[in-house]
Amino acid sequence: MNEYTSTSLMTIGAIAALSFVIGCFFLRFWRVTRDRFFLLFGLSFWIEAVNRVLLGAMPAWREDTPAYYLVRLLAYGLILYAIIDKNRRRD
Repeated sequence: MNEYTSTSLMTIGAIAALSFVIGCFFLRFWRVTRDRFFLLFGLSFWIEAVNRVLLGAMPAWREDTPAYYLVRLLAYGLILYAIIDKNRRRD
């Protein structure tokens, strides 16, 4: 299987589930406001949830692999882009 203990897998699962719930929370606000900020935040948290599921489910997907960090970089990049886009001056 993989090298994680049952406690580690439970923690990974909890983080994945909560990331998914937070993504749904932001999606709800996006549906009301149609503000791209909330959509990008929701997508970022969903990407993180999928990343955590892969971490727990696939033995080859480990925290020290470059692919794991590239997915996290994408998720955090979306958050950074959402913040910059929201604060950009619009004339």
